[in-house]
Amino acid sequence: MNFYEIAQNRQSCRNYDASRLVEEEKLNAVLESVRLSPSACNGQPYHLTVCQGDVAREVAKAVMGMGMNKFAADAPVLIVISEEPYCKTAALGAKVKGNDYRSIDIGIAAAYLTAEAAAQGLGTCILGWFDDEKIRKICSLSHPVRLVITLGYAKEDDKLRAKKRKDLNELVTKL
Repeated sequence: MNFYEIAQNRQSCRNYDASRLVEEEKLNAVLESVRLSPSACNGQPYHLTVCQGDVAREVAKAVMGMGMNKFAADAPVLIVISEEPYCKTAALGAKVKGNDYRSIDIGIAAAYLTAEAAAQGLGTCILGWFDDEKIRKICSLSHPVRLVITLGYAKEDDKLRAKKRKDLNELVTKL
């Protein structure tokens, strides 16, 4: 699958097959893609905590507040992305330029993760609704949680939905 095909076929999965575990080699390929993703000054100011089994079920509870993200309970893997300190050069650049490179880098890492998951035939959903304090306690994290990504196989009847996106002319200006 080329990248354009991945972009066309990747969608947020909200219908996981809880009976299908993610093979270790596919999980490792997804994680390796994050390791290879670009970041400011190659600092990689994030940490991934891979949650499976009972830990995944506990983290799933921490993303389901107020009735949100109920599908997370069926995802066999939840990947918690927490923020780490900048490397010195990225910290200097962030201060001088007033830019939040960590958030950018975490977004790029999440994009690589979800794209490789799609290439591996896996579904993902990026979650921003979660209880930071609970997840930090469950995962023994000292830094803030920024994203949680569910990972697993979509159920057989989970069909590709039409993408609702802005037209290219609304997003792009060519000068």
